[in-house]
Amino acid sequence: MRGATIAAFVALAPLLPAAAVAVGTLKVDAALPYVCTLPSGPQPATVRITAAFPERVARGEEMRPADVTTTVELPAAAVADLTALKAATVRAESRLAVGVAQNEQRAEATWSGTAQPVDVPADGPLVLTTTGDVPTLTTDTAGDLTLSAEGLALDLAPSTAEATPTVPASLSVSCVPGQAPESRTPFATIPVGAGTGEPGTPPASPPAPSPPPSSAPSSLPSSSAGRTVPVRPGTADGRGRAPKGPRIGRQVDKGPKAADENTPGTPAARPSAPPCVTKNPTSHSLSAYITGYSNVRKLNGANVIPVSCVLIEQGDPVFDPRPDGSFHLLTPSTGNLSYQGRKQTPPFKATFLTFGFAPATATMILEQTGPLTVDSDVLLAFPDNLSDTYVRARLVLRVLDVRINGTRLDVGPSCRTEKSLTSPEPDPAKYPGDHLVLLGKGQLINGTDATGYLLTGGGPLTGEVTIPAFKGCGAGGENLDRLLTASISGPGNYIKQIQGQTCAVEVPTEGQCTEDLQPYVVPKPER
Repeated sequence: MRGATIAAFVALAPLLPAAAVAVGTLKVDAALPYVCTLPSGPQPATVRITAAFPERVARGEEMRPADVTTTVELPAAAVADLTALKAATVRAESRLAVGVAQNEQRAEATWSGTAQPVDVPADGPLVLTTTGDVPTLTTDTAGDLTLSAEGLALDLAPSTAEATPTVPASLSVSCVPGQAPESRTPFATIPVGAGTGEPGTPPASPPAPSPPPSSAPSSLPSSSAGRTVPVRPGTADGRGRAPKGPRIGRQVDKGPKAADENTPGTPAARPSAPPCVTKNPTSHSLSAYITGYSNVRKLNGANVIPVSCVLIEQGDPVFDPRPDGSFHLLTPSTGNLSYQGRKQTPPFKATFLTFGFAPATATMILEQTGPLTVDSDVLLAFPDNLSDTYVRARLVLRVLDVRINGTRLDVGPSCRTEKSLTSPEPDPAKYPGDHLVLLGKGQLINGTDATGYLLTGGGPLTGEVTIPAFKGCGAGGENLDRLLTASISGPGNYIKQIQGQTCAVEVPTEGQCTEDLQPYVVPKPER
């Protein structure tokens, strides 16, 4: 429906008690698979969400979740990590990203929670249950409103038996859903009626006036108690306009509904993303998020490479006249993937049919083992300037957890490709060795916006990769190298990565960086 927009508001007000939940209540109790990155490495975990919602609401009516808890069951490895710190108790804070969708509109809210300190068990799983501030939601259009669990961040504060903080005093745990996006189902679906007077539909609350445009946009901080916090505008193509889509504003009290998505000054929500912080930045420091799809030809499928942080040091441009009379502007840059202090992507889940019939899931990581370079070449041919950018990286593929038809296949802790992923190299004499190659092509016509890919503006990068044979796979004396090699390894695997607009850390441009100097633009994968 034209103009259909989710006007979602996040209200940091206390939850209603159970007795205040409207007659006709939808109770949710969902246990979901996750993968959490602990100090000892990625581990499977279970996240359980319980909540109560109205069975249905009308357009314009505020919906407030009640009795919300987020329970995380971490494996024995988490207990071992805390025991190594001599922790006797641990206190947890959680931030669960919740995807809100209706028709073609999307938004994202954060469910924050805290827990009282719990004793660290001698062994077995560690169970942490948090409760806290949960957004209220309001929508201006009819249709099912669905809520889906996305990324989860845990901040753990362990203490010794003497009630003193451990060293380090805190642990940050990042968790991602253990299912591919196309395999996930919403944990709650709430029908939204056409409005007052519809049979079985509660009367809609009268709409409140729209808020005035913000004159000082900023990024969403982790805590926004006591004030409304808009977000910075920005788009993946670097043109500085606020992206279209759902709006989320955080407020302490019940707030007015957001203005229409085309109203000037209406803030847009920034999707959740892993931290992307540049330590000791220089005037050449850039940061950006990337995400995309990678085909596995043998398995006739594709998996999502999750939103990942890349930190870049942009080189100085060099003017290069050629013997044929053309003029080129060359800019060499270097970079690194960054995830919790490691040069890698976050863990991601892939699901395929092995050998055409056996459903298999695997948790994987792309790990950087050598330099990552970005070489931009702009052909200056007024008024039509053409840009070719080659990204080269040495990456191995690590496999952490495999399940075939639901049965766990123990691949051990060291399962990985025996060498870097390899692409056809257009200049092997200058760039020898095994490495991945991605190409981004852009066009800059004077007086218009750039199209395609540019390092600072982002865009699509594509390539083809050969997945090498695997080594180190198996446990208990069982060698699974040949099984994984036969199932996955081989040439002709297409990759398409989308890079978001960069954040110039030392000299940020309005709309490109959050307040804490992380990239504002979080791209979406494209096939």
